[in-house]
Amino acid sequence: MTDTLPSFEDTTDFDNADRGYVGSLVPGMVKSDDGRVIWDNDAYAFLDGDCPDTAHPSLWRQAQLCVRQGLYEVTEGIYQVRGLDISNMTLVEGERGVIVIDPLISTETAAAALALYKEHRGDRPVTGVIYTHSHGDHFGGVRGVLPHGTEENVPVLAPAGFLEHAVSENVYAGTAMTRRAAFMYGVGLPKAPDGQIGVGLGAGTSTGTISLVPPTVDISGTGQEETVDGVRIVFQLTPGTEAPAEMNFLFPDHRALCLAENATHNMHNVLTLRGAVVRDARIWAHYLDEAIEYFHGRYDVAFASHHWPTWGHDNVVEFLSGQRDLYAYMHDQTLRLLNEGYTGVEIAERIELPPALAKSWHARGYYGSLNHNTKAVYQRYLGWYDGNPAHLWEHPPAELGTRYVELAGGPSAALAKARTYAEDGDLRFAATLLNHLVFADPEDREAKETLAGVYETLGFGAENATWRNFYLRGAQELREGVTGDMVDVTNPEMAMALTVPMLIDSIAITIDGPRAWDDELVIDLVVTEGPAGAGIRHRLTLKNGALTHRAITGTPRTPAGLTLTLAKAQLLGLLAGRTTEELGIGTEGDPSLLARLFSYRSKPDPAFPIVTP
Repeated sequence: MTDTLPSFEDTTDFDNADRGYVGSLVPGMVKSDDGRVIWDNDAYAFLDGDCPDTAHPSLWRQAQLCVRQGLYEVTEGIYQVRGLDISNMTLVEGERGVIVIDPLISTETAAAALALYKEHRGDRPVTGVIYTHSHGDHFGGVRGVLPHGTEENVPVLAPAGFLEHAVSENVYAGTAMTRRAAFMYGVGLPKAPDGQIGVGLGAGTSTGTISLVPPTVDISGTGQEETVDGVRIVFQLTPGTEAPAEMNFLFPDHRALCLAENATHNMHNVLTLRGAVVRDARIWAHYLDEAIEYFHGRYDVAFASHHWPTWGHDNVVEFLSGQRDLYAYMHDQTLRLLNEGYTGVEIAERIELPPALAKSWHARGYYGSLNHNTKAVYQRYLGWYDGNPAHLWEHPPAELGTRYVELAGGPSAALAKARTYAEDGDLRFAATLLNHLVFADPEDREAKETLAGVYETLGFGAENATWRNFYLRGAQELREGVTGDMVDVTNPEMAMALTVPMLIDSIAITIDGPRAWDDELVIDLVVTEGPAGAGIRHRLTLKNGALTHRAITGTPRTPAGLTLTLAKAQLLGLLAGRTTEELGIGTEGDPSLLARLFSYRSKPDPAFPIVTP
């Protein structure tokens, strides 16, 4: 497989990234109220230097572009703050104030971004908020621009289905996703030439306070037009692309097109390394093509929720066409090859981009990669099993590792062979063999250090930022052990946005089935909405180790062993471990049933982490 990099002499991206510069936050650091640093763009100052041998030159170039920080004019009346979080915050000036698009991850960074705008453009009130899609880096900082008590009469626009997906995508597998996200974004790695140099989509993620103001205006279809603070906006709904709920939109009077996160200056993820539902590359390409035609001739600049704008109508069409073809090609060629009998791993080794795309900087795999995206397309259609009976019932890693080490002649022989493969440049198989050694004996320090060195070398050579971060974070963990640097992304507003069925589901996934499978119980939750709201009855049934639930209308056909009448906030209190007495919850029946149910939980209910891009 060949791969030719684009020309490093092409400075168009640097010119566009610097265009419209107004001013920066100095120093480029944001702290929480208690003095904790939650964002430090200045930590990336080392990127001003030449690319070292510890980084891929193409990724170093992308990191240099992503680290630019400040307020930039996109076109008259539209500004962006970039470099104060992984995402951009866009501000559109209206008749009375300013409309905020995608208020970053944290309230602290969003407040700093708004303050930077006001410093240069005047003290305009926030008169509208738009969430482009349902990932947390596009809504989590909203209370930084719309504090409590200021949201009245301020419309909050979002694509249909936004709230459901914003609070659910990472809930059920939230604990595992959050840990993997720490690897993906390089949390805990030093920001240095031999450490975290970015994530491809931006420099990194802020670690401040997460918030959520529910939308008040749903965008339910393409062609819907809204006017906010005198600003006309025409929407294109793009569900199932980069996010389950997402939209592009045009400011016709500004001749400016917002592309959300559907078209950025890198190859995006069909499946993120942190884990998610596989995205549909086919529909992604379809909506990009629709945008080319639907908005044709009505804009002079296009901007997105990450990276820098593209100016000139023809340049935007060329950019969108390339992005469209990128996702269509990955999808179609993966399907072609899987129908020829190739497995996902084999396809990932065979597929390569057409030369014109491979030589386009915006199609490079800094965040997503061609290798893991094609595996994701395969997974979407055929799942984890590759059709080979030998792979149908393999041993788990520890047992497999023990057998491979025995086959290699024991630990010493396996280690020596692994080192030979590494010295010969076959780092991939060296990592595979060393991984078996480590799983066979997690206390083998020599094997762990050797594997860490291989991971480090693989990381230094990776063009993809998330691969780099995974390799380097893996090396760090092998050397230092599991660290406790997980980001706390819980917050009351996110929890309150969960529906009652989602909250019950969060109990169900913590039930230790084997411990519970001999018990049977029925509990009714009558959940009231508002001070005088009518109660909705949810019946919980524990049987055969499975907790199922359904809403009941009218009189129940059979009685419950326990009935609780409570508000959603009280239900959250129960999930947090408080008692019915503490919460003032009325009970009918046997209260010991609730204690029995909660006794089967294997661990506290998972946090409700934000959805990352």
